[in-house]
Amino acid sequence: MHELIERFESLGNGKVKLAVTDIDGILRGKIVSLEKFKGIAEKGFGFCDVIFGWDAGDNAYDNAQITGWHTGYPDAQAVVDLSTERKIPWENDLPFFLADFDVAGSAAAEVCPRTLLKKVISKAASMGLHPVFSQEFEWFNFIRAANGSSMPPASLTEGMFGYSLLRASHNSDYFNALFDQLTAMNIPIEGLHTETGPGVYEAAILYGPALEAADRAVLFKSGVKEIAHRHGILASFMAKWNENLPGCSGHVHQSLWDNNKEINLFYDAGQPNKMSAILESYMAGQLYCLPLILPMYAPTINSYKRLVEGAWAPTTLTWGIDNRTTALRALPQGASSCRLETRVVGSDSNPYLAMAACLASGLYGIEKGMKLEQPETKGNGYADLRFGKLPANLWEATKAMKESETAKELFGDSFVNHFCGTREWEWRQHAKAVTDWELRRYFEII
Repeated sequence: MHELIERFESLGNGKVKLAVTDIDGILRGKIVSLEKFKGIAEKGFGFCDVIFGWDAGDNAYDNAQITGWHTGYPDAQAVVDLSTERKIPWENDLPFFLADFDVAGSAAAEVCPRTLLKKVISKAASMGLHPVFSQEFEWFNFIRAANGSSMPPASLTEGMFGYSLLRASHNSDYFNALFDQLTAMNIPIEGLHTETGPGVYEAAILYGPALEAADRAVLFKSGVKEIAHRHGILASFMAKWNENLPGCSGHVHQSLWDNNKEINLFYDAGQPNKMSAILESYMAGQLYCLPLILPMYAPTINSYKRLVEGAWAPTTLTWGIDNRTTALRALPQGASSCRLETRVVGSDSNPYLAMAACLASGLYGIEKGMKLEQPETKGNGYADLRFGKLPANLWEATKAMKESETAKELFGDSFVNHFCGTREWEWRQHAKAVTDWELRRYFEII
């Protein structure tokens, strides 16, 4: 600690940026003086627990139990994770740290997304497993209107032009700034390219230990928006902004290694498909749990507009080997690269919750000794209805999760009750809204 402070002082850093994530995966934080940070780094700091008592638009929930008007919205104790140290390249290398609410006995700890993932990772460690994860994102880029009046603004590029070097070169300053500046912030990018759709980019973040992978994913989304803003661009991770265009995914790649981090436990060279019994149990657990915890992968009203047939997002409870139409895509290509891709996850997801859901449900399958009795789907996963479909909307998905004893076994009553309450709130806000579609449909003619 002393060396860290001395380093900041020698570099002339008079301030530090700190951030926590709310239930939607949005970074909430502040800048503090270096002097203030000295005490915070050792003892933690108070952060108003309203971040778990309001929605993405800062509207206070009327159904939250852990905080609200009934508690007075007190401070919760946040703890800085010094291992998350980064410098923000586009803010003159301002020092940055993530924090969470991992404090025993704290109500905030029961619902903190980062703390939840840490608990699941601890369970994996107790089973002799080291989870390695990564997330990839698709998102739309728009030209930011000077007065912000146009919604949505004009797309950054035209046409359906995936993997286009031409379209990437049209905005090369922005494109290269994303790659270089995110990597400089220790959010290493494996690949960046255009995807099909006007103004769509896709990035794959380098894999790493599960908590680090989730940190990178959260910081990636925020970092992209900040870099975009500096280039006059608005970056949107909304799952589906236009019914006529593909949605935006946030696929999670995962593998389990031994505690020495030397053996990929998903790979078995002796099997015809190279898939180990551990991988098959992990997949069986995910398939079983998926409809019971879907809001952790698809948390918004809009998420379910993406999960429709023929739109590059799964709708059925299926798995396949290198099949992009199934919910789970197994990639048993080699001892080092063998992994599972969970394709249900959208770009609007909270990475901590999405990864916690993937890992917890996979471990559930291993712990219960579940067998992958469901056969591989070959060909069109949308047409394979043998094992059911995903819930059709947030209300159905939330109801299933709220009533699920399995969900509570995986994540605890407090988290499930709070999280499902926030999703019910989200549905109620949507239900009372008068939409553009209704105005166009009924305003004059009815």
